[in-house]
Amino acid sequence: MVGVKDEKSEKCLELFLKIGLDERTAKNTIANNKVTTNLTAVIHEAVVTDGCDRRIGNLLYTVATKYPANALLHRPALLKYIVSSKIKTPAQLEAAFSFFASTGSEDFKLDEFEEVCGVGVEVSTEDIERTVKEVFEENKNSILELRYRTNVGDLFANVRKRLPWADPKIVKIAADNEKPTKKKEKKDKPAKAEEKNIADDALGQPSEEDLNPFLIFPRPEDNIQVHTEVPFSDGSVLRCCNTKEMLEKHLKVTGGKVYSRFPPEPNGYLHIGHAKAMFVDFGLAKERGGCCYLRYDDTNPEAEKKEYIDHIEEIVQWMGWEPFKITYTSDYFQDLYELAVELIRRGHAYVDHQTPEEIKEYREKKMNSPWRDRPAAESLKLFEDMRSGLIEEGKATLRMKQDMQSDNFNMYDLIAYRIKFTPHPHAGNKWCIYPSYDYAHCIVDSIENITHSLCTLEFETRRASYYWLLHALGLYQPYVWEYSRLNISNTVMSKRKLNLLVTNKYVDGWDDPRLMTLAGLRRRGVSSTSINAFVRGIGITRSDCSLIRLDRLEYHIREELNKTAPRTMVVLNPLKVVITNMESSSIMHLDAKRWPDAQTDEAFYKVPFSNVIYIEHSDFRKNDSKDYYGLAPGKSVLLRYAFPIKCTDIIFADDNETILEIRAEYDPSKKTKPKGVLHWVAEPFPGVAPLKVEVRLFDRLFNSENPAELDDWLADLNPKSKELIHNAYTEPSLRDAAVGDRFQFERLGYFTVDKDSTPEKLVFNRTVTLKDGYSKVGK
Repeated sequence: MVGVKDEKSEKCLELFLKIGLDERTAKNTIANNKVTTNLTAVIHEAVVTDGCDRRIGNLLYTVATKYPANALLHRPALLKYIVSSKIKTPAQLEAAFSFFASTGSEDFKLDEFEEVCGVGVEVSTEDIERTVKEVFEENKNSILELRYRTNVGDLFANVRKRLPWADPKIVKIAADNEKPTKKKEKKDKPAKAEEKNIADDALGQPSEEDLNPFLIFPRPEDNIQVHTEVPFSDGSVLRCCNTKEMLEKHLKVTGGKVYSRFPPEPNGYLHIGHAKAMFVDFGLAKERGGCCYLRYDDTNPEAEKKEYIDHIEEIVQWMGWEPFKITYTSDYFQDLYELAVELIRRGHAYVDHQTPEEIKEYREKKMNSPWRDRPAAESLKLFEDMRSGLIEEGKATLRMKQDMQSDNFNMYDLIAYRIKFTPHPHAGNKWCIYPSYDYAHCIVDSIENITHSLCTLEFETRRASYYWLLHALGLYQPYVWEYSRLNISNTVMSKRKLNLLVTNKYVDGWDDPRLMTLAGLRRRGVSSTSINAFVRGIGITRSDCSLIRLDRLEYHIREELNKTAPRTMVVLNPLKVVITNMESSSIMHLDAKRWPDAQTDEAFYKVPFSNVIYIEHSDFRKNDSKDYYGLAPGKSVLLRYAFPIKCTDIIFADDNETILEIRAEYDPSKKTKPKGVLHWVAEPFPGVAPLKVEVRLFDRLFNSENPAELDDWLADLNPKSKELIHNAYTEPSLRDAAVGDRFQFERLGYFTVDKDSTPEKLVFNRTVTLKDGYSKVGK
C-alpha cells in the first residue's frame, strides 16, 4: 500500500509541476489530501494535463483551494475563461468566486458574469503607471511625513479601487519605480535625496511578501460559502456555512465591514510571534477599513495577572495598533453559561465525573464516558450544582458530546466547563466554574460578529470543533483561517519556557533584552516599525516548518537605525594615549558628524581634543602586520574627525607585559595619510577623565539555532550572551541622553539608553552590531 501511495504522490507531483507550481508548493499540496484531490480534478476539468503557463497554473491552484463548494456545477465554465486568458488576474478570479457563491447551482447569464469579472477589460501598462503616479502624488506629503509608518496597503488599495482589473505585478513594478519629487532647486539637493530614501523606505525593497498580503482573505459578504467540512465517524459530513438569513443579519450589524480580533491570553508578556498575530489581525482590519478587537482570552484565572493585562494593552499601542474595543472573554461569562445550558438541553453536552487520567485513557481508546448518555435533565441539575459551588473542584466537568470515534482527537468530547474555586482578576468572585478555550473562543467570536477568525496552524485541527459547536447552537459562523507561527532561531517562543527562564532567573525579567519578548526587544532598542517591517516581509503563509534566522530581523533593525540613529564615539576598553607634542593645557573643539552626509549645522557636534585621549585596547598591537590597520610602534593612524598620530613609545607596568599607556605624536598639518581610522575619546579638561558609562553587550541567548527541539534546552544557554562593561568612556554630548535614545557608536554598533541609567551613570544596551558577522564565524 505504501508503494502505491508513493507512486500516486509522484504522479501528482509531476502533474502539479507541469502547470507551473514551484516544487515547494507542489510538495506541500501533496501533503494535503483534500487540496490534492481538488487540484487534480481542476487540472483534468481544464484539460491541461500536459501542462500550461505558470500564470494559468497559479489561478487553477486558487480555484482548487477557494472555489465555493455550493457552485461546483459552474466550475468547468470558469476554467474555460481561465485557460483562454479571459480571466487572468487574481482580482478577476475573486470576483468570479463571489459571483458563483451568490449564484449557487442556479443558471446564470454570461453577460452579467463577464461584466462582474471584468472580462474583456484591458488595462495597459501606461494606464497603471499613470494611476500609480497620481496616487503617489496625492499622498506624497503623507509618505514624507510618516516615513516607515506609511501603510503601503492603503496606497495599493487606492490603485486597485481605480483600476480593479490591473495586473498586481505590473502595479508593484510601477510603484517601485515611482518616487515623490520636488521641483529642481540647487539648494534643495540634500532634501531631494532624502525624499528618494523615504519613498524607498515606504515602498520597501522587493521581498517575499505579496503586494498586499491580505488579498487572500474573502470579503465578509462571501461568508456563505462552504469552506470547511467536518466528517463524522458514522459517515455523515457537516458542511460549515452560514444560512443566507444568518449572514444578512450579521452584515446588518457590521455594515459589511471586516471585524477581526487579537485574542492574547493574559498569562505572560507578548513575544515577537504575537507581533505577527497583531500584523495579521489589526493589519487586515486596517487594510479593509474595518475594526479589530483587543480581546483578553481570560478563561484561566490561575495563570492570569493584572500585570499581564496592563502590559498587553500598552505593548499593543506601542506596536502602532489601535483596538476598536477592548473586551474580555469574561465579559461574556453569563452568555456563555446560558448557551452551555442550551447545549445540554439540545443533547449536545453532559456532565462528566471522570478524572483527567480517565479522560486521557478513554480518549486514547476512543471510548465513550460512562456518563455520556445520562439524561439531559440530570446534566442540567448537576451543571447548576457546579455553578452554585456544590461540587468539589475536580469532581465534575461539562463536556461537549461530539464524536469519540473521529479521526480528529479534537472532537473527542472536549471539556466545556471545569470547576475552579479561584478569584478571577477581571470578574472577581462571581464564578467558580470557568469555560475552556475550545468552548468560549468560537462563541465569543460569534457574539462579537467577527468576520475573520485568524490563528496559527496548531489550531487547525480545532477548526472542526469550532464549527461543530456554532452549528450545534445555531450561531453565526466566522471565516476561520490558520497561518504559520513565527519561529526565530537561537531563542524559545513558548510561554511556558519563557516563564521558566524568568521565574528561575536565567534572565533578568520579562523585558530582558536577550529575550524575543516585545518588551525585551524594546528595551534592547528595537523599534516597533522595524518589527512590523520584519513580520510583513515574512508574509502570511501556511508553511509551518521554517525557522527564520535571527539575521533577518537584525537586517530590518539595521536598515532603520542606519537612517535614524545619530553617530557618536564611545571607547569600551580604554587604552590611554598621551600626545607628547601637544601642550597639556591645550583643548581643541572639533566638528564631528552625527550623520555621514551631514550638511547643516545641526548635523554636527563638538568633541574635545586634548593631549590625553583613549582608544580601544584592541586597536593597538605591539607587533604590526600588513593586514592590520590599527596603531603599532612606529606606525600612524588617523583619529576620526581629528589628526593622524604616530606611536613613539609604550609604557609598561612592572610585569613588562601589561600596557599602561601609549606615547604618540600628532600631525597638526594632516600631511600624513594613514590607512587606518580609529574612534577615540579625549579628556575634556586637563586631568579630568572622560564621561564614564556602563555598556551591556548582548548576544544570542542560546547557542543552537533551534533550542526548543533539545531535550535539555537549558543546557544550551549561551554563557556569553551578556557582557557588562562598567567603565567605558564617551564624549561629553551624551551626558544629556534620555532613556530610549538610540545611537550608533562608531565602529561598534547601535546602542540605546537603558532604564537602569541614573543621573550619576548612563547605561547603554547594544541593540545590534554594525554588520552581521554571525554566520561568518560559524556559530
